Amino acid sequence: MPDSTGLIAHNWGLAIFLLGVVGLCAFMLGLSSLLGSKAWGRAKNEPFESGMLPTGSARLRLSAKFYLVAMLFVIFDIEALFLFAWSVSVRESGWTGFVEALVFIAILLAGLVYLWRVGALDWAPEARRKRQAKLKQ
Repeated sequence: MPDSTGLIAHNWGLAIFLLGVVGLCAFMLGLSSLLGSKAWGRAKNEPFESGMLPTGSARLRLSAKFYLVAMLFVIFDIEALFLFAWSVSVRESGWTGFVEALVFIAILLAGLVYLWRVGALDWAPEARRKRQAKLKQ
């Protein structure tokens, strides 16, 4: 029975912690609603950025290249995390783990070469680059 007593004591500690967190959140929300300004006006609904009034619209059209580069960054960044985790346990994994890591890196390089060959990493299409090169001459 000593195990169940320790478990109950642990659960009581967790319950008190959760109750404290909920109480603190309720206190902060209640205090901000009591002390906060209730005035409404035209200036209150405008966005405020570093003390400057906004100019123009926030709706900008971005090229799909930005999203593509962001996705590629996330993909290759996660693979770097996998390689970091492998490097921590390289001695335990032995030669089998080393060969698997080499295969993993080869697949990554093949994917990177494929993206490079299809032009996914080029910011400007070929026609625009040629036109810019002619303008520089």
